Amino acid sequence: MFKTRLLSGILLVLIALVTIITGGDVLFATLLMISFIGMTEIYRVLEISNKLLGIAGYVAAVAYYAMIRFQRTDLITMLIIAFLIVIMVIYVFAYPKYRSEQIMLALFGLVYVAFMLSYVYQIRMLPQGAFIVWLVFLCSWGCDTCAYCVGMLIGKHKMAPKLSPKKSIEGAIGGILGAALLGALYAIAINRFATGADAVAWQYAVICGVGGAISQVGDLAASAIKRNHDIKDYGQLIPGHGGILDRFDSVIFTAPIIYYMAMMLL
Repeated sequence: MFKTRLLSGILLVLIALVTIITGGDVLFATLLMISFIGMTEIYRVLEISNKLLGIAGYVAAVAYYAMIRFQRTDLITMLIIAFLIVIMVIYVFAYPKYRSEQIMLALFGLVYVAFMLSYVYQIRMLPQGAFIVWLVFLCSWGCDTCAYCVGMLIGKHKMAPKLSPKKSIEGAIGGILGAALLGALYAIAINRFATGADAVAWQYAVICGVGGAISQVGDLAASAIKRNHDIKDYGQLIPGHGGILDRFDSVIFTAPIIYYMAMMLL
């Protein structure tokens, strides 16, 4: 299992390197595909993935990404309202095929997966985006690693005992501080070795620290959904890791935070 997980992790890193460094339409298409897979995973949990309600969600995701690609973000509010009306029409005229919670979670799936993941692309398109975008993964996966190590060493107080008994408050704090440190070191490194970088260490540290805190919420939120529906993993797409949502649960929450903090601080 460890070998499988390691090889899958290496492949994921290579894909991330190629798509994010290339940026542009390659990254855009990759994120759209990942969003489709992620939405399918959560819609499958809700039993709407192959039904009209799920199809409406996929169409809305394509429309949303088109607005991002062609810089028509002014239409996003209209899209949300239109999608809500469409799924309510489906709910009414297909009654009693769907339950009310399926209708509400169809909208949730669109925002939770497609909207939030798209911020990886939006960060990459910022003036310093080629450097800033790596903060998403640095603070998400770096925080997870640091939290695990600190928790194993000194973790005593449970953070969410019913939801994730192994996670500790000490580990969470260690993860945040570790992410902040990684952000500062990353800023120093790219200023020294990369061309065109204009990073301030304390700003990157703050962004990664806050991102690390939010990433832990994303991880726990994904776990809570799985526990509510009595499933271990969202899928089996990534051997040793589960589905897209199992691997990107913290990234989903972190990407929008990194984007808006970068807009405010950098």
